[in-house]
Amino acid sequence: MDLLGSIIGSMDKPPARDKKEKDMYEKQKKEYEKLKNRGREELNRFRSYVEERLGRLMKDDNRHYMEFQPLDQLHRSVVHDIAETAGLVGISFGVEDEGRYIVVYKKEHQPSKDELDARRNGDPWNKETAKQYAERRRAQELEEKQRKARNRGVKGDGDAAQSLPHTDYKDKYVHLIGQDAAIDAAKRTVTNRTYGYVPSENKRDLRSIEQTMADIQAKKKRKIEQTEVPPE
Repeated sequence: MDLLGSIIGSMDKPPARDKKEKDMYEKQKKEYEKLKNRGREELNRFRSYVEERLGRLMKDDNRHYMEFQPLDQLHRSVVHDIAETAGLVGISFGVEDEGRYIVVYKKEHQPSKDELDARRNGDPWNKETAKQYAERRRAQELEEKQRKARNRGVKGDGDAAQSLPHTDYKDKYVHLIGQDAAIDAAKRTVTNRTYGYVPSENKRDLRSIEQTMADIQAKKKRKIEQTEVPPE
């Protein structure tokens, strides 16, 4: 026997699993499988329940939405999945673990802004709530309209009011057309020569080419003579 074999032979063998412990393990495994199957069956029953409820919603022309009881994330995902498959719209409201629920709507009857705001605020949606949120929205819209009117400097009730000009055209053109000029005079403004106007005839160079070249040469010569340093 070599050295390695002798060392292995001298080591303690792992203790054999006790039959009682083995039986307990098998029992726990069976219980887990049973719970797993029970959960699967429960989820299938819930799926059938959701399909049946949404089927009734789709057949009822007088009903626009269906609200479900608070559900955990797994069961909400089932409702969302079935609603999407059926061509419906599912929206979750509420806080997680504090009564979050789903409302499924028909696509042609999706919730208004008032309903979304109410449900997100935790208010139940009914005729009374709808009336309260409609009045609140109209008050907010009126306040916003008045605020914009004030910012634009608009006078009046905001519906038929018109902005007033800040300046008069006569003030702008008084130095050109005079204080008492009529409106059409402003359209036929004549430029005043005292304000820098130069007639086009004064801009035309009437010199010949020879005279122009001679003037340029003379100008260069004068510049050179002015820059030369006088002898000491």
